[in-house]
Amino acid sequence: MHRVLVTDDVDSEGVALLLAEPSLQVDVLPTLPVPDLLERIGEYDAIVGRSATRISRDLLERASRLKVVGRAGVGIDNIAVDVATALGVAVINAPAGNTVAVAELFFGAVIGLLRQIPRADTGMHGGKWERSALLGRELKGKVLGIVGLGRIGGEVAVRAHAFGMTVVAYDPYVSDERFTALRVRRATTLEALLTETNILTVHTPLTEETRGLIGARELGRLPAKSVVVNMARGGIVDEDALVAALEADQLRGAVIDVFMHEPLAVDHPLRRAENVLLTPHLGANSVEAQRNVAKDVCAGVRDALLRHDLSRSVNVSAASGDWGDMQPAMLLARRAAAVARALLADQGTRAITQLAVRCGPALAGGSSALLASAAVGVLEGVLETDRLNLINARTLADARGIACTVGTSSDLGHARAIEVSLGGGMQQLAVAGIATPDAVRLTRIGAFHVDVNPRQTLVVLTNHDVPGVIGRVGTLLGEAQVNTAEYHQARLAQGGDALPAMTVVGQVRGGGRQALLAVPEIQTATIVRLSDR
Repeated sequence: MHRVLVTDDVDSEGVALLLAEPSLQVDVLPTLPVPDLLERIGEYDAIVGRSATRISRDLLERASRLKVVGRAGVGIDNIAVDVATALGVAVINAPAGNTVAVAELFFGAVIGLLRQIPRADTGMHGGKWERSALLGRELKGKVLGIVGLGRIGGEVAVRAHAFGMTVVAYDPYVSDERFTALRVRRATTLEALLTETNILTVHTPLTEETRGLIGARELGRLPAKSVVVNMARGGIVDEDALVAALEADQLRGAVIDVFMHEPLAVDHPLRRAENVLLTPHLGANSVEAQRNVAKDVCAGVRDALLRHDLSRSVNVSAASGDWGDMQPAMLLARRAAAVARALLADQGTRAITQLAVRCGPALAGGSSALLASAAVGVLEGVLETDRLNLINARTLADARGIACTVGTSSDLGHARAIEVSLGGGMQQLAVAGIATPDAVRLTRIGAFHVDVNPRQTLVVLTNHDVPGVIGRVGTLLGEAQVNTAEYHQARLAQGGDALPAMTVVGQVRGGGRQALLAVPEIQTATIVRLSDR
């Protein structure tokens, strides 16, 4: 039974997905004071909330059972993600649920600013009739400059075409195909985008790269009387620089929904600035959006707890496409790494310093998940922790000085092939295989081509290729009550060195390995006990 704490008024339709699972015990509580939450958090396997509850380092370190943190929304600013990652706790958010809400608010607010709707409404309620003073401007024919052509940026672009706008975007992380599909012209640099933009909007996360991205210099590159919109995260647009540009009459106006510090201070200069439409972080504040993000994140938490599906976790580089389709490949990467680690250890190399993964084109979308899986294979049985998983494997590998790389290659012989290479000291070894939806096979160990399913216990030998070795090995394993399920012998040349690889059922204990090594022709014997996780 997994226990889940739901707080911060998460929409009931999302909570219902958790309550419907008999193996989940769900406690729905209001936002708890910090001392109460710290006292209780150790009882739970997951916590689901919004922005009111801060998932701090202190909380995470006290949450000895915690496996998943769910954030019903896009932002994860209130979560110590780096700490969660180090502890192997999945962080799941709902990046798509509020997309339409933000895009619709964008046009509502921008039209409101350009047509002076807030001022007109205030005047009318005050008994005024200021028609002649409220001359507005249209969207048609204006150039919309979008920084960040992701989900929300893309939805804004689609709607902008309906208003007859020209849409240009800057996003170095998005493919040309997406630009073409959205009918958006690519700006090669941020500067190029700014110089032709009438209405500038940002739709990026707040990172070290984007913090202060639109400052005084960037605002100065905009054509006179442009409009600046920030509905993404406070701090992407420099607030002081924006106030200065508005006071200098450089801009026609601005629409700001997010701020560096929220709630916005009563005496903040933006409250006094002319031609600014301010909203209190309303981007995702629609009934539909709150329902969508709650359902998305609760489904993600449920699947992570019950199905070990981490495809929605922000702190594991998950596979694109179907998570289930990647499971055989991730299993192969982990087991290939475990085999390589065991073989190197028996050769005297126990300190692994390099991990490199290559995969075929069909697995390219999940390459980062494959690297994390391989890191698990390297570290399991080595680290004294029960929290080793896909989430923290990379972090733990880095902490042990293991340099990790991943790439895609078309020369592995199969579109779904994977090669895991480990190195330490002067030794290096590559183990490769193929992962199809129906089968996982090892196809190469070092220079030897094999064909064996890496499961349960794998016995890998090297020996001189002479008659009788296979029979003696079978006899020894049989005497130890070990049944051979699968056997494949590879050799580089007849009469030279050979590499038998066997999947066996039963435990090959230390004495069994020594018995194998006592056969004169056998040079090495490695027993790899493969995890069933």
